[in-house]
Amino acid sequence: MIGRLRGEVAQKQAPHLLLDVNGVGYELEAPLSTFFNLPETGQSVMLYTHLAIRDDAHVLYAFATESERALFRSLLKVSGVGAKMALAILSGMSAEEFSRCVESEDVGSLVRLPGIGRKTAERLIVEMRDRLAKLNDLSGAITPSATAQAGRPQTSRSDAVAALVALGYKPQDAGRMVKAVAADEMDSEALIRAALQSTVKGKS
Repeated sequence: MIGRLRGEVAQKQAPHLLLDVNGVGYELEAPLSTFFNLPETGQSVMLYTHLAIRDDAHVLYAFATESERALFRSLLKVSGVGAKMALAILSGMSAEEFSRCVESEDVGSLVRLPGIGRKTAERLIVEMRDRLAKLNDLSGAITPSATAQAGRPQTSRSDAVAALVALGYKPQDAGRMVKAVAADEMDSEALIRAALQSTVKGKS
């Protein structure tokens, strides 16, 4: 089992990145909470990892903190929740926001996330309530590590749309979300953040 990796960021296009570890390139997927805090290409970073073994592939997921990984792993234990959905949850709202949704039984907020229907949202609330109580320091789940604070993602609206599609949004919805918040001076990080925040505002 690969628990963590330290190396140089070789490539990144949300939510995918390539980490060069002593000449070996590891392809990783990361929630946007981690991706937004990656350093510039060529700089070093340490990431905690989770290896998912499927029939057709072995996929490594990367996280800035152990607590973020712990929440991801806890989500995987919920019936009907796979790695892609868990990644979308961590990308679509902070750990604190997710915790509040569970505690307040806020089904409406959860169904705004890609791929989550009402039954899945209700199952998340029921099954995660006790598990969240056992996870320590949830606020640290989205706090970048000291080695991962200096970067900005690549810029362009197409990168922002691609990132949202990779998280499970339909291409037309992703394009509409980005277009609705786009401004000339915004890079892809700002576009993705604004697009996701617009869905949060739409929940209230």
